[in-house]
Amino acid sequence: MRKAHSEGLKSDACAGGAVKPVIAIIGRPNVGKSTLFNRLSEHKRAIVIDEPGATRDRNYADASWRGRTFTIIDTGGFEPASKEKILAQMREQAVIAVEEADVVLFVMDGREGLMPSDREITDLLRRSRKKVYYVVNKIDSPRQESLVHEFYSLGSDRLFPVSAEHGLGIGELMDTVIEDLPPAVLPEEGAEERIKIAVIGRPNTGKSSLINKILGYERTIVNPMPGTTRDTIDTPFELNGRHYLLIDTAGIRRKSRISLTLEKYSIIEALKTLERCDVALILIDAVEGVAEQDVKIAGLAFEKGVLCILLVNKWDLIEKDNSTVGTYVKAIKEHLKYLDFAPILFISAMTGQRVMNIFDTLQEAYAQYTKRIRTSELNRSVRQFLDANPPPRYRNKPNVFSYTTQTSVKPPTFVFFVREPRAVHFSYRRYLTNRIRETFGFEHSPIRVIFRKKSGSSR
Repeated sequence: MRKAHSEGLKSDACAGGAVKPVIAIIGRPNVGKSTLFNRLSEHKRAIVIDEPGATRDRNYADASWRGRTFTIIDTGGFEPASKEKILAQMREQAVIAVEEADVVLFVMDGREGLMPSDREITDLLRRSRKKVYYVVNKIDSPRQESLVHEFYSLGSDRLFPVSAEHGLGIGELMDTVIEDLPPAVLPEEGAEERIKIAVIGRPNTGKSSLINKILGYERTIVNPMPGTTRDTIDTPFELNGRHYLLIDTAGIRRKSRISLTLEKYSIIEALKTLERCDVALILIDAVEGVAEQDVKIAGLAFEKGVLCILLVNKWDLIEKDNSTVGTYVKAIKEHLKYLDFAPILFISAMTGQRVMNIFDTLQEAYAQYTKRIRTSELNRSVRQFLDANPPPRYRNKPNVFSYTTQTSVKPPTFVFFVREPRAVHFSYRRYLTNRIRETFGFEHSPIRVIFRKKSGSSR
């Protein structure tokens, strides 16, 4: 029996801006897909309950195995012939996941045995021409390995018996899978000299119209139907002596409203885009105002640490008075509290109103996003911050802050070496973040503040 194996796994949310290969996990309901997803991602993101169809939408996570990074997709249960609405939607989710993927893990239930649906899924996968690994799950002991034999009738030369719950066989499976993964797509040579800009937002907020207005010609299709843009479209251009790469993405819409078969829609493309961009232009529809999905989209960009500029589009359609701008700004800041540093511009992609002002704002914010602070200057200021507002004590002793350094840019990242990092309250993190932002001129840039235990410090 194969040993339980997890030593090759490591969560990896970022790979230097590279676009990672994608692994999709599909299969009938309740065969253990989400358990395998959680095992590979090492994050308990997918809901695992003993009930068919618990996972209805796709879940995404970044992970790595023996140094190879990839994105994995968990899908709802695949019932090829079902006409029940929810199962049909789950089937659409799985079909799109296969289309997105470089490699497919087809999971079956070894205890339940080979089912007619497994054969139908096999036929569909053969037509997809994707590399497929046939995984027989719930093989928890050597006595159960005989259950695998009947699955060879599917025509696969190799089956992978595993126990996703206990980790058995996972090492052998993943050691084989990574041999067939394509390499991560690295930024092209010289691309780092360009400022890479992603245009993101809900469908029909004017993303393609904005790109066309910036570029001055019909680079992308403009259509009033939501979801016209199927894939990311990259366009390099130059403006005022600066080099940019403009990235258009498919509109991110509420998952429950996606008709995947019709739109070939893929949120993974937007996630990939955010991984490799420097700046996210987040479009908000001025007519509709800030919607729940706008909050989610902005949250994706914030989590990735990219430079965010909020663009309230279709401003030409709004009746205005002296308080209109202030009302919109207040509403945006209330909904997007975590992006209170992000610039807000009111534009019309259709008429061109203030569109070119975007780049003046972008240049100012990008200078902050790439700024480095000298270590000596940083520590002098941090000492003043600590003196003005000392950190709370830990176990009746001072929680000593020993040293601070800036470790990276894009976003500017500051590491504080402290006696006990876990004792630093989020409110004190916010205090230090705000003081750094105000003191060193990071008004419009995201900042990351990290606390690490000082080597040799005692409790």
